[in-house]
Amino acid sequence: MIENLPIYITIVFALTTVLTLLLFHFAVLNSTSDNSVGNAKIILSILSFWLVIQAVLSLNDFYSADTTGIPPRFAFAIIPPFVTILVLFMTKRGLAFIDNLPLLNITCLNMVRIPVEIVLYWLFLHKAVPKLMTFEGRNFDLISGVTAPLIAYLGFTREKLSNKIILYWNVITLLLLLNVLTIGVLSGPFIFQAFSFLQPDIAVLHFPFVWLPAFIVPLIFFGHLVSIRQLLKSIKQIE
Repeated sequence: MIENLPIYITIVFALTTVLTLLLFHFAVLNSTSDNSVGNAKIILSILSFWLVIQAVLSLNDFYSADTTGIPPRFAFAIIPPFVTILVLFMTKRGLAFIDNLPLLNITCLNMVRIPVEIVLYWLFLHKAVPKLMTFEGRNFDLISGVTAPLIAYLGFTREKLSNKIILYWNVITLLLLLNVLTIGVLSGPFIFQAFSFLQPDIAVLHFPFVWLPAFIVPLIFFGHLVSIRQLLKSIKQIE
């Protein structure tokens, strides 16, 4: 864990991670799949196990002890989730799961980006992440979190927004996510570091903040891909 970091930052982020897990769990529960309850239990177990693995590794300084390798050890935190996403989009069962997820719940999932941005700012103040990764720098991801409930309510509850508008929102907020992800990776104390040499991104190498790149970011990324796929299919059917 990061030394001399106020405990409230750790608690807020841990709770944000739990909230992310529960929101996705509810999304799977509300799936139109015939076995939504069974799927939800299995997925909840897998994701919880993944969080535990990352907690154990980071608490034992697996990521922070050696950052000079090629690839860095940190790759184990971010590659498996994105490989899993790729497999889901390349298999018949994966696509069936994706196409049955409710977009209202998936859109609401983006609200966790608000507390994430607050935590990143606190971490910056305590020199654990660079300013570039905050809303005072080049991170505009707070916009995504603030607008998510509006898109969910107007787009799916009231049905006042067209699918094209919701699609554009997903594309823009996905780009915002990729922007901060790129900044975070290139600001880390790795051999390919390109930004923030005086104050690198060290927080994600430690518990519980490793859950950001290993869990929250991939889940938000997955949610955008799910939304974009479903919305494109819906727009094509209408046209």
